[in-house]
Amino acid sequence: MNGCEGTEPEHIVVLHRWRGDHARYAAYLDHRAHRVTYVTTELGLTSVPEDAAGVRVVGATDDPVETRTAVDELIGRFGPASRLMALNEGDLDNAAALRVALGLPGQTPEELERFRDKLTMVRLVDAAGVRVPEYADADTADDVRAFAERHGWPVVVKPRRGTASRGVVLLHAEEELDAHAGIFLSDRHEPRIVQSFVADPVLHVDGLWTGDALGAWRVSRYVNNCEEFTKGTYLGSVEIDDPEVLGPLADFTAAAAEALGDGRPWVFHMEVFLGRESDGTPRPVFLEAGARVGGGEIPFVWREVHGLDLMSAAADIQLGRRPAVPAVDREPAAGTAAAPTGGTTPADGHTTAGWLLLPLPVPPPCEVTAVSWATEAGERGPYVQLVPGPGHVIPAVGGYEHVAARFRFRGASSSSVEAAILKTAESFVMSCRPRPC
Repeated sequence: MNGCEGTEPEHIVVLHRWRGDHARYAAYLDHRAHRVTYVTTELGLTSVPEDAAGVRVVGATDDPVETRTAVDELIGRFGPASRLMALNEGDLDNAAALRVALGLPGQTPEELERFRDKLTMVRLVDAAGVRVPEYADADTADDVRAFAERHGWPVVVKPRRGTASRGVVLLHAEEELDAHAGIFLSDRHEPRIVQSFVADPVLHVDGLWTGDALGAWRVSRYVNNCEEFTKGTYLGSVEIDDPEVLGPLADFTAAAAEALGDGRPWVFHMEVFLGRESDGTPRPVFLEAGARVGGGEIPFVWREVHGLDLMSAAADIQLGRRPAVPAVDREPAAGTAAAPTGGTTPADGHTTAGWLLLPLPVPPPCEVTAVSWATEAGERGPYVQLVPGPGHVIPAVGGYEHVAARFRFRGASSSSVEAAILKTAESFVMSCRPRPC
């Protein structure tokens, strides 16, 4: 991937949509040795590197027609592309299809399917001996009814290719199924999966599978959950420092990552239910996984608190390079403490990270009219706070980047970080007025 004297520079196309610096493209790609071009949105323009060879603005980077036209124009100007990179979850499907259409190396739609189709995903993990909830394909309401007769109520019905809790329905009894039967009508139909409801808390495990072992990884616990965030409740996350949890999670995560990796490296954002056996030992149950860096503030706290860049590993994989993120210091045996990142321990003792997202009080687009929250420095407050002030207009583009406020925390323990998250969340107040689209 290095430019050489006397050879034509490679042309690499990037699909990009973040306003912020979630991905540091200039650190992953030498923009002087290669022709690096970007297909981005108006909001994403602000974070495109200055050394980009060319930029094409589109309305949405997941629009297959618009992006194909933009990529063709860039190829016409800068020559045939050698790679196409897309690091945002919302662009993975489009990027895979573009690679096939353009004859480029990298992940194809077929290779991506195991991470996008929840039924395919859970079957692969189940076949590897990893504990999963009971599940079945749910093409009709009768499929759900038959499943519940076998496994009991409540059940969860969700789109097989859904994201961000879209379309997820929790049904406690047959009467509720009848009330939601409309989701199976032809004009609203999409493939669905039904699973037994698991009431245990949800963790997220983020990291790198190298192809044959766990690389860097961290385990975190949600404070509230993603579905509740869509309904107006704050969403937080705090890393877990309990060795009794980390030990079993190491083996569990490795088994699930291997089952989905198909012998290849991948960056994962995995969600896991964590219950307890009768003797009190942890009982992890697989929920789902994405082949990408986790959302929210995950890429930022990894870089700022742990000194590791998961986006860099994801970029390496898409560019055909071996991911350059340190591995864990040792492989923990079951029941022993894991070395979660393999990175160095910060000198200030801030080894545990967390983050908090606050929802908007009215649907976007909207203009902030007033905002306030408790501000404390050190262990009792956020080390980064991204809060729009009065007069700021928040666009209606979705995603965790464009919310009421984003906070990042670090501390010496999970308990201290969680206390800071809760204090900030409970004190936050914002008012907005709707704006026309």
